[in-house]
Amino acid sequence: MTNAETAQVVLRLDRITKRFGALTANDAVSLDLHRGEVVALLGENGAGKTTLMNILFGQYTADSGRVEVMGRDLPPGHPRAALAAGVGMVHQHFTLADNLSVLENVTLGTEPLWRWRAEDAAARARLARLASDFHLSVDPDAKVGSLTVGERQRVEILKALYRDARILILDEPTAVLTPQETDDLFVTLRKAVSNGLSIIFISHKLHEVMEIADRVVILRHGRVVAGMATAKTDRHALAAAMVGSEVSAPRVAPGTPGVALLQLRAVRTPDRGNAPGLKDVTLDLRGGQITGLAGVSGNGQAALADLIGGLCIPDTGRLDLDGACPVEWSPRVAVESGLARIPEDRHKTGTIADFSLTENAILESYHKAPMSRSGWMNWRQAEAKTRAILTGYDVRCPGPDTPIRLLSGGNMQKLILGRVLEANPRIILANQPVRGLDIGAVNYVHEQLLKARDRGAAVLLISEDLDEIMALSDVIHVMSEGRLSPEFARGTMTPADLGLWMAGHGFDEGLAHAS
Repeated sequence: MTNAETAQVVLRLDRITKRFGALTANDAVSLDLHRGEVVALLGENGAGKTTLMNILFGQYTADSGRVEVMGRDLPPGHPRAALAAGVGMVHQHFTLADNLSVLENVTLGTEPLWRWRAEDAAARARLARLASDFHLSVDPDAKVGSLTVGERQRVEILKALYRDARILILDEPTAVLTPQETDDLFVTLRKAVSNGLSIIFISHKLHEVMEIADRVVILRHGRVVAGMATAKTDRHALAAAMVGSEVSAPRVAPGTPGVALLQLRAVRTPDRGNAPGLKDVTLDLRGGQITGLAGVSGNGQAALADLIGGLCIPDTGRLDLDGACPVEWSPRVAVESGLARIPEDRHKTGTIADFSLTENAILESYHKAPMSRSGWMNWRQAEAKTRAILTGYDVRCPGPDTPIRLLSGGNMQKLILGRVLEANPRIILANQPVRGLDIGAVNYVHEQLLKARDRGAAVLLISEDLDEIMALSDVIHVMSEGRLSPEFARGTMTPADLGLWMAGHGFDEGLAHAS
């Protein structure tokens, strides 16, 4: 037996069942976690992982079953009781107050917002120690609303660690971290585990699961279908167990680039808080080509995505569409011109939480025939379109009338992808398109982007995952501090080469060697 198997059971989930109408999210799920153990919880999008963790954390109440922490039953439906028992959770979707500072968010609920100066200094010092120990650098006085997605994820992790959690639930914690930041986090998590911290680790990145986890528990359609030690399995076996069949990545043939459908010439935009604007960016998006954009989160990718998506215009420089500068540039003009947007933040800018799946599916087409005629909505047509997306993109949900906020993050992302790709766009802005998706869904999305490219669309793929960028892109650019690197042809750069550009070194030292 391993040390983890002989250690104290700190958490026991006993036959947890949870239903949402006709959908059974968890079906008699049982799971044990030992002191000083990392258990990875795997499954396809909608398999029930996040629902199970929300029950553990008290945000949902199970229909049946019980949760036991440190040998005591945990009262159902009380997050404060979970916190008091030493359970901390880093949510897949951020639970932060945009109008408060980082320090205020981290200490919220543990101390009064209005602290004496000495108390404030102590909280600040403690946060600084955690940030240093866990390599999660962030300005404690910055308003959360001004932070990048990556910085917000760091705050979520710090918020859980600040509460002295003995059991830590990490729901896709590395989704917005760079490989280097992930490595640093894993080093510190190992130290914490050696001191008795127990972790449930939810991730679709199977190489991370193999690296950090002691055991793996796999859910499929709400049921536990497998459990094994990571030392006795491999990534291919895990992927097959998750989806119930063999999984293979799509074959990527070279693209055939055509004319530039969208061009930027020496474009500059203003900085926004801590986020840099664009610094003399020149870029061609060609039909029949996937252009990959790599970079550490918060280095100008958001500014570029906003510009191309019509949310802002250049301060200086020029944006051309089909060789001409549009008289007006706005989201509506962009969509009407055949540009489709997969936004980075599916909650804030990709969907409207209280709208149904049908309403979200037609957000960018409700005013067009056959969805609308003479100002009247054809809801039958809208629902038919939604059902086609649900089936074609394997969106798991009770039905088209379901509020989208009830979906898992991965299923929400699949609905957005269906909305975008079913329109057969000419230009696709794909900003972190597979964030939070399981491996089967990732392969499906990559196949769809490649098909769009092969029928002549220009695709801009923005991703912090170098493996994804290098696997799909015909040409690659790197962004650092708002600056755009030269164009690198597929296969001419190693991850180490791109890493130097991501760190900014290439801009100072490598321009003469750029191809």
